[in-house]
Amino acid sequence: MMLFIKGFEQQAIATAILLAVVIALRYLSASLVRRYSAISQVLEFRANLVIKYISIFITVVTGLALFVIWGVDAANIFATVTGIMTLIGVALFAQWSVLSNITSGVILLFSFPFKIGDTIRIHDKDFPIEAEIEDIRAFHTLLRTAEGEMISYPNNLLLQKGVSIVQPTPPAREFTD
Repeated sequence: MMLFIKGFEQQAIATAILLAVVIALRYLSASLVRRYSAISQVLEFRANLVIKYISIFITVVTGLALFVIWGVDAANIFATVTGIMTLIGVALFAQWSVLSNITSGVILLFSFPFKIGDTIRIHDKDFPIEAEIEDIRAFHTLLRTAEGEMISYPNNLLLQKGVSIVQPTPPAREFTD
């Protein structure tokens, strides 16, 4: 048993260092996203969503790094990753709108073309919509019309259609001399 452990000392040390770096990266990325969201007045829900995406990315990169550290042949890693990506690609091709909405949600999160509370007009030839933004989620944005109707609008369509931010109409005032 002791001989087995001695043969893999370098890998064990590299793994421990990698895990320490990963923990530090997750903590640093989460604190940076939270700080940015506080400055930008982004909802906590949206900040947590970005933290989750970053965490998934870090986990995938960590898994690949562990394969390299423990000496898995690069050709085997490439074949495994290619097979997994092909499987995911086929599954996502069948669900392209899901991937498109997630990507659009991330773009909306970072580009801030409009924010919660804004009244927007979506320029759709067949179904124009004017509504207030209630919430922006990963897949869709919730809109409330002036009549009180709640609309769940896909994020990818918000990026494809023309959208205007409607300035609130100032209240009518009486003119006096």
